[in-house]
Amino acid sequence: MKISDYALDFKAIFPEYENRFPWEITPKIPEIVQNRITELSEEEYHIDGTIAIHKTAVIETGVILKGPILISKNCFVGAHAYLRGGVFLAESVKIGPGCEIKTSMLLPGSATAHFNFIGDSIIGSYVNFEAGSVIANLYNEREDKQITVRIGMENKATGVEKFGALVGDYSKIGANAVLSPGTILDSRTIVGRLALIDQQSGQL
Repeated sequence: MKISDYALDFKAIFPEYENRFPWEITPKIPEIVQNRITELSEEEYHIDGTIAIHKTAVIETGVILKGPILISKNCFVGAHAYLRGGVFLAESVKIGPGCEIKTSMLLPGSATAHFNFIGDSIIGSYVNFEAGSVIANLYNEREDKQITVRIGMENKATGVEKFGALVGDYSKIGANAVLSPGTILDSRTIVGRLALIDQQSGQL
Protein backbone atom coordinates (compact mmCIF):
# COMPACT_ATOMS: atom_id res chain seq x y z
CA MET A 1 0.00 0.00 0.00
CA LYS A 2 1.02 3.59 -0.60
CA ILE A 3 -0.27 6.35 1.62
CA SER A 4 -0.91 8.53 -1.43
CA ASP A 5 -3.44 5.95 -2.67
CA TYR A 6 -5.55 7.08 0.28
CA ALA A 7 -4.24 10.62 0.91
CA LEU A 8 -3.08 12.11 -2.37
CA ASP A 9 -1.38 15.20 -0.93
CA PHE A 10 0.86 13.14 1.32
CA LYS A 11 3.32 12.45 -1.50
CA ALA A 12 3.72 16.15 -2.28
CA ILE A 13 4.20 17.16 1.35
CA PHE A 14 6.31 14.23 2.56
CA PRO A 15 7.80 12.59 -0.57
CA GLU A 16 10.57 10.93 1.40
CA TYR A 17 8.02 8.84 3.31
CA GLU A 18 5.79 7.85 0.39
CA ASN A 19 6.88 4.22 0.43
CA ARG A 20 6.53 3.69 4.18
CA PHE A 21 3.56 2.16 5.95
CA PRO A 22 1.56 4.69 7.98
CA TRP A 23 2.25 2.87 11.26
CA GLU A 24 5.97 3.21 10.50
CA ILE A 25 5.55 6.96 10.09
CA THR A 26 3.39 7.87 13.08
CA PRO A 27 6.07 7.07 15.71
CA LYS A 28 8.41 9.36 13.79
CA ILE A 29 6.02 12.33 13.60
CA PRO A 30 7.73 14.30 16.40
CA GLU A 31 11.07 13.99 14.62
CA ILE A 32 9.54 14.73 11.21
CA VAL A 33 7.81 17.86 12.49
CA GLN A 34 10.87 19.13 14.33
CA ASN A 35 13.03 18.67 11.23
CA ARG A 36 10.47 20.51 9.12
CA ILE A 37 10.42 23.41 11.59
CA THR A 38 14.15 23.95 11.08
CA GLU A 39 13.44 24.61 7.38
CA LEU A 40 10.84 27.33 7.98
CA SER A 41 11.23 31.08 7.61
CA GLU A 42 10.60 33.39 10.56
CA GLU A 43 9.16 35.84 8.06
CA GLU A 44 6.18 33.48 7.65
CA TYR A 45 6.06 31.64 10.98
CA HIS A 46 6.14 32.44 14.66
CA ILE A 47 8.74 29.93 15.86
CA ASP A 48 9.30 29.19 19.52
CA GLY A 49 11.58 26.20 19.98
CA THR A 50 9.54 23.15 18.97
CA ILE A 51 6.41 25.07 17.98
CA ALA A 52 5.87 26.86 14.66
CA ILE A 53 2.66 28.73 13.82
CA HIS A 54 2.07 30.41 10.48
CA LYS A 55 1.30 34.09 10.86
CA THR A 56 -2.06 33.66 9.12
CA ALA A 57 -3.22 30.92 11.53
CA VAL A 58 -5.76 31.66 14.25
CA ILE A 59 -5.20 30.17 17.70
CA GLU A 60 -8.04 30.86 20.13
CA THR A 61 -7.91 31.34 23.89
CA GLY A 62 -6.95 28.43 26.11
CA VAL A 63 -5.28 26.23 23.48
CA ILE A 64 -2.50 24.01 24.87
CA LEU A 65 0.40 23.26 22.53
CA LYS A 66 3.11 20.76 23.46
CA GLY A 67 5.68 20.55 20.69
CA PRO A 68 6.85 19.55 18.27
CA ILE A 69 3.94 21.19 16.46
CA LEU A 70 3.72 22.79 13.03
CA ILE A 71 0.57 24.77 12.23
CA SER A 72 0.44 25.86 8.61
CA LYS A 73 -1.11 28.70 6.63
CA ASN A 74 -4.76 29.62 7.28
CA CYS A 75 -5.27 27.02 10.01
CA PHE A 76 -7.72 27.50 12.86
CA VAL A 77 -7.40 25.97 16.33
CA GLY A 78 -10.44 26.48 18.55
CA ALA A 79 -10.59 27.35 22.23
CA HIS A 80 -9.21 24.82 24.70
CA ALA A 81 -7.95 22.40 22.06
CA TYR A 82 -4.97 20.27 23.11
CA LEU A 83 -2.22 19.41 20.61
CA ARG A 84 0.65 17.22 21.76
CA GLY A 85 3.22 14.59 20.96
CA GLY A 86 4.10 15.74 17.46
CA VAL A 87 1.35 17.33 15.37
CA PHE A 88 1.41 18.52 11.77
CA LEU A 89 -1.49 20.62 10.49
CA ALA A 90 -1.30 21.31 6.75
CA GLU A 91 -2.86 24.38 5.13
CA SER A 92 -6.41 25.37 6.06
CA VAL A 93 -6.93 22.65 8.67
CA LYS A 94 -9.55 23.48 11.30
CA ILE A 95 -9.43 22.05 14.82
CA GLY A 96 -12.60 22.72 16.79
CA PRO A 97 -12.97 23.68 20.46
CA GLY A 98 -11.99 21.08 23.02
CA CYS A 99 -10.38 18.66 20.56
CA GLU A 100 -7.27 16.64 21.35
CA ILE A 101 -4.80 15.80 18.58
CA LYS A 102 -1.91 13.52 19.51
CA THR A 103 1.02 12.45 17.29
CA SER A 104 -0.91 12.92 14.04
CA MET A 105 -0.83 14.56 10.62
CA LEU A 106 -3.88 16.30 9.14
CA LEU A 107 -3.57 17.16 5.47
CA PRO A 108 -5.02 20.24 3.72
CA GLY A 109 -8.59 21.30 4.34
CA SER A 110 -9.48 18.68 6.94
CA ALA A 111 -11.56 19.65 9.96
CA THR A 112 -12.62 18.43 13.37
CA ALA A 113 -15.82 19.80 14.91
CA HIS A 114 -15.49 19.74 18.71
CA PHE A 115 -14.62 17.23 21.43
CA ASN A 116 -12.83 14.93 18.99
CA PHE A 117 -9.77 12.79 19.77
CA ILE A 118 -7.32 11.78 17.03
CA GLY A 119 -4.33 9.70 18.10
CA ASP A 120 -1.32 8.37 16.16
CA SER A 121 -3.00 8.85 12.79
CA ILE A 122 -2.65 10.21 9.28
CA ILE A 123 -5.70 12.09 8.04
CA GLY A 124 -6.10 12.83 4.34
CA SER A 125 -7.30 16.05 2.75
CA TYR A 126 -10.82 17.48 3.20
CA VAL A 127 -11.79 14.91 5.80
CA ASN A 128 -14.53 16.04 8.18
CA PHE A 129 -15.11 14.79 11.73
CA GLU A 130 -18.46 15.57 13.31
CA ALA A 131 -18.72 16.29 17.04
CA GLY A 132 -17.51 13.63 19.45
CA SER A 133 -16.05 11.23 16.89
CA VAL A 134 -12.75 9.67 17.92
CA ILE A 135 -9.86 7.64 16.59
CA ALA A 136 -8.68 5.18 19.24
CA ASN A 137 -4.98 4.35 19.14
CA LEU A 138 -4.56 1.56 21.71
CA TYR A 139 -6.31 -1.73 22.52
CA ASN A 140 -6.63 -1.03 26.23
CA GLU A 141 -8.81 -4.10 26.82
CA ARG A 142 -6.37 -6.66 25.37
CA GLU A 143 -3.46 -8.48 26.94
CA ASP A 144 -1.78 -8.55 23.52
CA LYS A 145 -1.91 -4.93 22.38
CA GLN A 146 -0.17 -5.46 19.03
CA ILE A 147 -2.21 -3.84 16.27
CA THR A 148 -3.16 -5.60 13.05
CA VAL A 149 -4.59 -3.74 10.05
CA ARG A 150 -6.92 -4.92 7.30
CA ILE A 151 -5.72 -4.15 3.75
CA GLY A 152 -8.11 -5.45 1.13
CA MET A 153 -8.85 -9.04 2.16
CA GLU A 154 -5.67 -9.53 4.16
CA ASN A 155 -4.63 -8.84 7.74
CA LYS A 156 -1.17 -7.39 8.29
CA ALA A 157 0.70 -7.15 11.56
CA THR A 158 2.08 -3.68 12.25
CA GLY A 159 4.51 -4.55 15.04
CA VAL A 160 3.31 -1.52 17.03
CA GLU A 161 1.00 -1.10 20.00
CA LYS A 162 -0.11 2.43 19.13
CA PHE A 163 -1.61 3.30 15.77
CA GLY A 164 -4.93 4.96 15.13
CA ALA A 165 -5.99 5.23 11.50
CA LEU A 166 -5.20 6.19 7.95
CA VAL A 167 -8.26 8.10 6.76
CA GLY A 168 -8.62 8.69 3.03
CA ASP A 169 -9.35 12.02 1.37
CA TYR A 170 -12.87 13.48 1.50
CA SER A 171 -14.06 10.97 4.09
CA LYS A 172 -16.85 11.96 6.49
CA ILE A 173 -16.88 10.67 10.06
CA GLY A 174 -20.23 11.01 11.82
CA ALA A 175 -20.89 12.32 15.31
CA ASN A 176 -19.78 10.05 18.16
CA ALA A 177 -18.39 7.43 15.77
CA VAL A 178 -15.36 5.41 16.86
CA LEU A 179 -12.54 4.23 14.61
CA SER A 180 -10.77 1.36 16.38
CA PRO A 181 -6.96 1.06 16.37
CA GLY A 182 -5.59 0.06 12.99
CA THR A 183 -8.45 1.42 10.86
CA ILE A 184 -7.71 1.97 7.16
CA LEU A 185 -10.37 3.96 5.29
CA ASP A 186 -10.47 4.48 1.53
CA SER A 187 -11.05 7.97 0.18
CA ARG A 188 -14.64 9.23 0.32
CA THR A 189 -15.64 6.77 3.04
CA ILE A 190 -18.80 7.72 4.96
CA VAL A 191 -18.94 6.60 8.60
CA GLY A 192 -22.38 6.96 10.16
CA ARG A 193 -23.18 8.63 13.44
CA LEU A 194 -22.59 6.37 16.46
CA ALA A 195 -20.88 3.81 14.21
CA LEU A 196 -18.06 1.55 15.37
CA ILE A 197 -15.38 0.71 12.82
CA ASP A 198 -13.53 -2.41 13.99
CA GLN A 199 -12.07 -3.98 10.88
CA GLN A 200 -10.53 -6.91 12.78
CA SER A 201 -13.92 -8.06 14.04
CA GLY A 202 -15.65 -7.37 10.73
CA GLN A 203 -17.64 -4.37 11.98
CA LEU A 204 -17.52 -1.84 9.16
